[in-house]
Amino acid sequence: MFDMKVNDKYFDEIFDFAGQWEMPSKCGLKIVKRGDKTVVLATELYQDNPGSSITYAGGSLIKQICEAKKLDLRNIIYVECNPDTNSKLSFYDEEMFRVDFEVENEMPTNLKYTQLTKEEIESIL
Repeated sequence: MFDMKVNDKYFDEIFDFAGQWEMPSKCGLKIVKRGDKTVVLATELYQDNPGSSITYAGGSLIKQICEAKKLDLRNIIYVECNPDTNSKLSFYDEEMFRVDFEVENEMPTNLKYTQLTKEEIESIL
């Protein structure tokens, strides 16, 4: 068994959320003000998350974060981080995705994932 612990460089706190079928779930969370926008970075915790992945929770997770942190859905830059776990398996390599979405009935919909380069990540954070 290999260690799937996640380095905390991309999150300041553990955020509890209701995942698929209201399953208790966890993600890493970092919130950074960038000009007139707020960057919300959700980080997958792998073995430390007992429930749904951040990608599977999608729009529901975005809404839960915004409600809990009093953020305007229409004024955030939402980024998902699948962090490096030092695994030899390539699907555990670090990746970050900007998630653009529309808001319908105060719910994020039509999520569109765009993988970010290291340079884009550094400019956002």
